[in-house]
Amino acid sequence: MENLISLVNKLQRACTALGDHGDQSALPTLWDSLPSIAVVGGQSSGKSSVLESIVGKDFLPRGSGIVTRRPLVLQLHKVDEGREYAEFLHLPRKRFTDFAAVRKEISDETDRETGRSKQISSVPIHLSIYSPNVVNLTMIDLPGLTKVAVEGQPDSIVQDIENMVRSFIEKPNCIILAISPANQDLATSDAIKISREVDPKGERTFGVLTKIDLMDKGTNAVDILEGKSYKLQFPWIGVVNRSQADINKSVDMIAARRREREYFANTPEYRHLAHRMGSEHLGKMLSKHLETVIKSRIPGLQSLINKTIIELETELSRLGKPIATDAGGKQHMVMEISRDFDQIFKEHLDGIRSGGEKIYNVFDNQLPAALKRLQFDRQLSMENVRKLITEADGYQPHLIAPEQGYRRLVESCIVTIRGPAEAAVDAVHVILKELVRKAISETMQLKQFPTLRVELSNAASESLDRLRDESKKSTLKLVDMECGYLTVDFFRKLPQEIDKGGNPTHSIFDRYNDSYLRRIGANVLSYVNMVCGGLRHSIPKSIVHLQVREAKRSLLDHFFAELGTKQTQELSSLLNEDPAVMERRAALAKRLELYRSAQEEIGSVAWS
Repeated sequence: MENLISLVNKLQRACTALGDHGDQSALPTLWDSLPSIAVVGGQSSGKSSVLESIVGKDFLPRGSGIVTRRPLVLQLHKVDEGREYAEFLHLPRKRFTDFAAVRKEISDETDRETGRSKQISSVPIHLSIYSPNVVNLTMIDLPGLTKVAVEGQPDSIVQDIENMVRSFIEKPNCIILAISPANQDLATSDAIKISREVDPKGERTFGVLTKIDLMDKGTNAVDILEGKSYKLQFPWIGVVNRSQADINKSVDMIAARRREREYFANTPEYRHLAHRMGSEHLGKMLSKHLETVIKSRIPGLQSLINKTIIELETELSRLGKPIATDAGGKQHMVMEISRDFDQIFKEHLDGIRSGGEKIYNVFDNQLPAALKRLQFDRQLSMENVRKLITEADGYQPHLIAPEQGYRRLVESCIVTIRGPAEAAVDAVHVILKELVRKAISETMQLKQFPTLRVELSNAASESLDRLRDESKKSTLKLVDMECGYLTVDFFRKLPQEIDKGGNPTHSIFDRYNDSYLRRIGANVLSYVNMVCGGLRHSIPKSIVHLQVREAKRSLLDHFFAELGTKQTQELSSLLNEDPAVMERRAALAKRLELYRSAQEEIGSVAWS
């Protein structure tokens, strides 16, 4: 069972070291889930004397006004033998054997946090005391409740202290040690008043009555100690502390404990309660109760820790990796993120992610539909055929077939295919840019670095623009090549028309009759349709080769080339992120370290 309090001691120290001391931060808090004993009392209630009696040492600062201005987490460790000593968490390698020096260090460390303004702070001081004369126990000494501010303190100090005390004792895992002086009316006790508000049934409140020996003659505290005046779930415990004169004379604490035992044993009113009175009994009883509470809380604590670790890891993963500090590390980080983006872009093209299928739709639907819509009505109208055929003859009529007329008609039709070809290039370009946008949004680490996101997006867009221009040039050349060289075999296979308009003995006016011109238009249309069929297959090949595959291969080549020339400052600007995100990541990492440490500590304890 001793391991249980030691376990909580370790976890509390880890909490403070890693910034978790129950403050109202937006981070998960382990501190609030750890069982603890908070010592609460008004000023001059004897709170410090009770703690010193349990420890058996003079070590707490004393004086007028508010002396305790920060929570003091007091961890007692029973050792079998050896010299008594103390250690502070903020001075891990220094052992204090002079407890007057411990008192001074508490005051000095309080001033380091709060300054000498007599302000208060919720950041705790951790003090561990190792002694054969103590029981294993952890208590949190809180600032004494007060009703007025003293000189040098703000008017809000009264409410500030109450708020701090309340923030500790309202936690369901907190055991309240309420210190009240017997020589004052219990109804006016600050400790009882505030503990009743947070624990109305008294289920986790221990009442301690001090200054019993200072009560007016003819009065006693029996009704309170027997639970008749104010009932709690646990028996009241009375203590007799050293008098101020004893403190001034540095009366030995062991002797003071002996005198306390003798007081209860020899005073008739309290003799029947002597077996459960005194600071020694208080320490043993608190230690045993704390062990019991800790043991009951362990399963829930383990569950909470495991659940919180998963939540912290998930959020840290969402926030991304911390930024490297050196130029090489920054460059590697930019390269790694850029390659992640590039891989996601390729996955969209390859069908692993959605979007790439839209390119096929351009080739299988949009381009054929655009070619079909051409229909060449204007180019092959009767008037246009007659005009071009006549103009091509010049001053001499053709003898066999109007070759130049055919060529001009074919060219006038094929040149219109440039429109659908160019539109196909542009349509694929739009899709590729959309896939870049998707890949940018799906690259998780780019959310972390808005500047890099913009730079990568711009670099990819510029690369796609270059590929579009190259693809457009080459794809339009395919159309121009069809204009520049006609397939002769197609026309050689046409039936000769010598007897139907091709006979030179006919009148020149008969040569251009409607039937003859319609046949020329039909021949040209057949040839142009054949060309369209070929271009329908060659245009997609050109676009895929020069845009799609090249985008997969070299989308970020220019970006990577420029990246190699960037200096540390330029790389840092690429990896600029919101300072709030950086702070959040660092805080989460520290909190995750705490929870993993807690998980390991709890796992190492063998429950009996």
